[in-house]
Amino acid sequence: MLDKIKKIGVLTSGGDSPGMNAAIRSVVRTCAYHNIECYGIYRGYQGMIEGDFEKMDARSVKGIINKGGTILKSARSQEFRTKEGREKAYEQLKKAGIDAFVVVGGDGSFTGAMIFNQEFGFPVMGIPGTIDNDIYGTTHTLGYDTAMNTVVDVIDKIRDTASSHNRLFFIEVMGRDVGHIALNVGVGAGAEEILIPEEDLGLDRLLESLRRSKQSGKSSSIVVVAEGDKTGKNVFELKDYVDANMSEYEVRVSVLGHMQRGGSPSCFDRVLASRMGVKAVESLLEGKSSYMVGLKNDVMDLTPFDQAVKGKSKINMELLRVSDIMSI
Repeated sequence: MLDKIKKIGVLTSGGDSPGMNAAIRSVVRTCAYHNIECYGIYRGYQGMIEGDFEKMDARSVKGIINKGGTILKSARSQEFRTKEGREKAYEQLKKAGIDAFVVVGGDGSFTGAMIFNQEFGFPVMGIPGTIDNDIYGTTHTLGYDTAMNTVVDVIDKIRDTASSHNRLFFIEVMGRDVGHIALNVGVGAGAEEILIPEEDLGLDRLLESLRRSKQSGKSSSIVVVAEGDKTGKNVFELKDYVDANMSEYEVRVSVLGHMQRGGSPSCFDRVLASRMGVKAVESLLEGKSSYMVGLKNDVMDLTPFDQAVKGKSKINMELLRVSDIMSI
């Protein structure tokens, strides 16, 4: 297969995450190492449809390993969801002489790549880039480690205010469908309670836990809430409920929002992106296609797109127990 692939494209799709630029850099430089031409595809699949390509070499990606976001930009493409849109993208790739591409994104991006491969037999590999860490087939997605470090840093600052004013803070973090961020930062930042989609803590137990903390001498409390937790109430409704049932605390809410997706990637994410980029390109050159590159037991491994998309990542249940013990 090495003599068949002469040009490889790389694009970022869906939501951005720290480490995407490091992955772009890795793909481009691995192509250069193997004497393969590399083309950046701007604005995700929409840019593919419009032929928004630019040739890149090893020097094109200097100074980007430490930058958040993505130099190739990202966009959601409704047109690529249609057969006509994908046909346009295919024609643009063939017109440019691109033989394969690497997509950095989440499950939606991989679904598009999988369908594209099925329809046109076009070689494609995926690199998981999302702070939610919600993709099956890898213990870490790009941006997850950075997001956790960002959130812990913010919670540390909020705790200073909470302890100074005898306050209870509900801190909402990203994680609509999975609680990886909430669970890990809750343990790492010493939260009194953690509310995640996988576990229904219940409002009564939440109040009981907060009262127990108060009785044990704690003057302030931090509750980390994943945006999709199973209490059935958003974080502001939780505040109102506690206000109505616990006069002991002055309750505040902090929604961290998109700050979790920004910032310079951690060392872990930079190294992970570099390893994933090398694995993605070299797997294409070995004739493999329609796989996602992932980290398993500290080894780069491949997971078929259909498994990566349909599978469900699981939280570490031991951490829930650790959280309960640490919040005593």
